[in-house]
Amino acid sequence: MVIGSCAEGDAPSIDARLQLAEAMATDAEGYARALEPRTFVFPRDHGPHPAFATEWWYFTGNLRAANGDRFGYELTFFRKALTPSPVDRSSGLAAHEAYMAHFAVTDVAGAAFHAFDRFGRAAAGLAGARTAPFRVWLYDWSVASLGENMAEDPVDTTFPARVRAAVGAVAIDLMIEAGKPPVTHGEDGLSRKGSEPGNASFYYSLTRMPTRGTLRIGDATAEVHGQSWLDREWSTSALSDDLAGWDWFALRLDDGTELMLYRLRTLAGGTSPFSGGTFVGSDSGSRTFGTDDFTIDVLETWRSPRSGTSYPSRWRVRVSSEAMDLEVTPLLADQELDLAVRYWEGAVDVRGTRGGEPVRGEGYVELTGYSERSATSGSTRDALRAGR
Repeated sequence: MVIGSCAEGDAPSIDARLQLAEAMATDAEGYARALEPRTFVFPRDHGPHPAFATEWWYFTGNLRAANGDRFGYELTFFRKALTPSPVDRSSGLAAHEAYMAHFAVTDVAGAAFHAFDRFGRAAAGLAGARTAPFRVWLYDWSVASLGENMAEDPVDTTFPARVRAAVGAVAIDLMIEAGKPPVTHGEDGLSRKGSEPGNASFYYSLTRMPTRGTLRIGDATAEVHGQSWLDREWSTSALSDDLAGWDWFALRLDDGTELMLYRLRTLAGGTSPFSGGTFVGSDSGSRTFGTDDFTIDVLETWRSPRSGTSYPSRWRVRVSSEAMDLEVTPLLADQELDLAVRYWEGAVDVRGTRGGEPVRGEGYVELTGYSERSATSGSTRDALRAGR
């Protein structure tokens, strides 16, 4: 099997990239499953979990330049096992894991969205992840710790880390710090996505990571600062078969709190009872909530001029248990990643109230399952499981 890169200027056709994605498929036999809550241990859990079939490191961030220009970025790495254990082969390019990465930049002032993907085998140093010191990479896209801590160190010094990616005229070179401590989702980190045993992932986030560095688009390079969000999940066949897609929200408010919320949409058009979210207080304490505690109303839609796909494009989000009533608006309507897997993910503004007091904020929203070539469609869904 040949796994290559997909970059501006030399990208293979959509059909070729889909074949690469589908070639990454595996079944659950021989892999560990997310079955019960676990105790997360850091820095060890920032690194890979090769006993599981799938995992990802999902970085998104909202940035500003000194002149007030606003940007968003996404850099995500997906590890997919090809076999449950290494295969004994003589070739130095033999691999039992493959990686996919997505890189996107939202340029608000320029009204432009740039998105790229790559695939690579975990062999010959082309792609991989390690714990000590932390690094995840695919070719020259990477997130790497600036510290030297080992997996068993009692103090987690994984962050600050350097985030780098570049394709043609678009590049980021950022420094991210840990900020607030990790928060676990679901039942002590076990995030259930369905009723069957193993329809779950282990899931934690770093929700407010101070970020600074440079962002380049064309000939212009800007010094930027802001906040990033890291989502970490690993699982084996996490999603149940009755799901059509999901709407995921990661929102930071100016009162020092954060909200992670996901609605799992069923094929029948309803909301899965396994939808829910987490509220993170300004003191870093967190509370989980379920489907009875929130509503998401779509206020506008947007149709992609490339794919013809119609996506929600403005929302009213209410969380009764936290007395939150928020309006969420994309910074640009067109933040569709029309890649091997087609979905919408982009930077958003937030305004509304919490506890009767006005709040504002920013964050990211991800929408899947709205396109025929989405992360939840057919064999591509089975191959990548690239969602929450």
